[in-house]
This record gives sequence, structure tokens and C-alpha cells, in this order.
Amino acid sequence: MEKFMLIFHGGMPSDQSPEQMQANMGKWMAWIDKLAKAGQYVSGEPLIPGGKLITGKKKTVTDGPYTEGKEIVGGYFIINAENMDEAVKVCDDYPDYENGGSIQVRQVMKMDM
Repeated sequence: MEKFMLIFHGGMPSDQSPEQMQANMGKWMAWIDKLAKAGQYVSGEPLIPGGKLITGKKKTVTDGPYTEGKEIVGGYFIINAENMDEAVKVCDDYPDYENGGSIQVRQVMKMDM
């Protein structure tokens, strides 16, 4: 098995009611449970909006990164999959497609240490 990172962009709008947020969270938990039972879920975390952007040799630190809502990285999973095709297939059940979300799928490079 190879490791893949699923990077979640956009998705859940900030103007959802508490009931809508809870319903969406239920979909996420069901998806995580399905992946865990299949032995594919390794780890994952949501990210708090905002943060700091560090650039340049002198390490300029600014608030951000701020981008359009659909480009904001909201979180990530690390999953196990046989290959890229299987990793992409895992994304079929992504709960935030209906909210305009998207997923970047990246294979994790193995490092000899």
C-alpha cells in the first residue's frame, strides 16, 4: 500500500445553521468510519481558518494565507491506497462536493531515513 494525502479545498459555507453543520459533520464521520473499516484511513485533521504566511529569505511573516473561499485548504487526510486510481476512487464519497468543495490527491514520497 502507498500513502496519499487528500487536501480538502473549499467546502462548507460559513453561513450554515448549527443543524446543517451537524448534518455535514455526520457525513464526514460516516466517511471516516467507512475508510477506517477498509483499512485506508491513517489520519486527518481540519484546519482553523487563517494562520501566517512566511515568505522570502528574511522570513517576512504576514496574516494569511487568504484566498478565495473555494481555494482555502480546510483540512487533510492521509490514506492508504494501492495506487493513484484507488486513491481517487476513495474520494467518491467526499461530503463537501455538494458545497462546492474539491480535493487535491497527492502521493506521499517514501523517504529512506
